[in-house]
Amino acid sequence: MAKRWTAPAPGPIDQWSFDEVEVAAPGSGEVTIRVHAAGVNPADAKHVASARPGAEFPVPIGYELSGEVTAVGPDTLGGSGELTVGDEVVAFRVQGAYATDITVPARDVFAKPAALSHPEAANLLLAGTTAAEMIQVTRVTEGETVLLHAASGAVGVSLLQQARELGVRVIGTVGPDAEDSAERVRRYGGIPVAYGDGLRERVEEAAEGAPIAAAWDAVGTDEAIDVSLALVAERDRIVTIVDPERAKADGFLWIAGARPESARFRDIARARVLELAASGALEVPVARTYPLDEAVEAVRFVMDGHPGGKVALQP
Repeated sequence: MAKRWTAPAPGPIDQWSFDEVEVAAPGSGEVTIRVHAAGVNPADAKHVASARPGAEFPVPIGYELSGEVTAVGPDTLGGSGELTVGDEVVAFRVQGAYATDITVPARDVFAKPAALSHPEAANLLLAGTTAAEMIQVTRVTEGETVLLHAASGAVGVSLLQQARELGVRVIGTVGPDAEDSAERVRRYGGIPVAYGDGLRERVEEAAEGAPIAAAWDAVGTDEAIDVSLALVAERDRIVTIVDPERAKADGFLWIAGARPESARFRDIARARVLELAASGALEVPVARTYPLDEAVEAVRFVMDGHPGGKVALQP
């Protein structure tokens, strides 16, 4: 028997259950994976906090994982090619990653980049494909200067690295007293500026006369959005992943993994993100790991503040 975390009904994480389950043998186009690490993301809790269109409870928790193939169904090809028992893999846009074992569609399973540990690899693709979509929808190109809000968070760190690969200059906001965050932004090629009163002026000073071509918002504060609107000439080159209401009201972009157009792009983007990680160009800072049976504590840690890196569960 395997073990798996499930949300039995819409509501808070405290009501999740950790149960023994039978893992189905893989059918055609499926593989079974022994999970070595599951990525912990705010979306894991947000998506089951209330009833959502199309969601049927109970809902297995977790969207991304890293592990080892233990069984392969007939006529099966993975997202990056042939899969065999013993292969180290990652899986993303699956359901139920908070588990010891799981059977998933092979199209969502890819070779694990050797450069990453299992906790790192388990946290690569949700943040990485989100960042890739933010770059794509704002049409950012080499030589431009971009403003990034929440630059030291998981999506921010991936954006910094992917932008560096493109030759894009990034000015990233951090907390006014958060030197660790500022150092993380510098480490990945960004220019840190403290949010708070005078943010617009600090961004303009850091830009050294260059126009702010686009803005990426991963924090959703009024300050972040107001400064973005003031500095970016074209509203369709501003994107948020957290504030759809302001996006609708002010005429800029909002993306989310549950939206069909975002889902299609992120599925395509997985291969490129994995390629960057395999080459060493894309790191995944991990702040902490938890045992699988402490999933609720791990999610609470992620949701309550600034963990300083990604968090993984390990069976």
